[in-house]
Amino acid sequence: MSAAQFDISEVSPSYWRVTFGNGPVNLMDPDTIDQLGELVGRIEDDPDLTVVVFRSETPGYFMAHWDFLADNSRVAAMRPGPTGLHPYLDNFVRLSRLPVATISEIRGRTRGAGSEFVLATDIRFASEKAVLGQFEVGVGAVPGGGPMARLGRLVGRGRALEILLGGDDVPAELAAAYGYVNRLVPDADIEDFTDAFARRIATFDKVAVSGIKKLVDVATLPADEEFAPGLGAYFATAGRPEHRPFVKLLLSKGLQQPDGIETDLGTAIGQLRQDL
Repeated sequence: MSAAQFDISEVSPSYWRVTFGNGPVNLMDPDTIDQLGELVGRIEDDPDLTVVVFRSETPGYFMAHWDFLADNSRVAAMRPGPTGLHPYLDNFVRLSRLPVATISEIRGRTRGAGSEFVLATDIRFASEKAVLGQFEVGVGAVPGGGPMARLGRLVGRGRALEILLGGDDVPAELAAAYGYVNRLVPDADIEDFTDAFARRIATFDKVAVSGIKKLVDVATLPADEEFAPGLGAYFATAGRPEHRPFVKLLLSKGLQQPDGIETDLGTAIGQLRQDL
């Protein structure tokens, strides 16, 4: 049995705090897909739950990105989820449409799949230690978890293309200025700030909270059919033979290790590409 990656603290019947932890840099992998699906199902089925905060206690990392060493054949073989989409997308679509408020408390690096996760939550608070980004273009891949559908609605077309085609790190201050996150909160204060905001929502009537969310969703969320082409493009482009030497170079320089190239991954990928 795989180790639990999502630790749930039931602060009250209406408020949960969920802490993600998976290795030294909080990678997402096939087990994450399975466990997130179970977690989303629990949230969907809880009649009292009104707000969920997602967070990390791994220094410097919220969700680093997808695990480059994961068994992708296992991922490709996964059966569709309740929406009819592949479970990776199904999780994010269902997460974004939950009848509860979801908040990401971001205090570290959140790129690629990690960025796709926080984009699927309702509200994103970031400390000055947060770094976001979609670096996939730098390794020859199209992002698969829906940022093409979500980012444009948040930051506008030009900035979405800047983030996706530039593939660079987006520091917290710039992310807040662009609308990638809701606001910047000092790292010393963000846990208390997020907790106070969540507790406030938890006091409100769930029917009102879910009703507001549902109507905002109608006006702002992408339709489900917008997501499948992106994942199809990811499966078609990720791991192509011509890009494997570059990924091996990244691994040799500390990719997926807390103190290696992972610290400034987006910037470093651009520099290494120019040096080739």
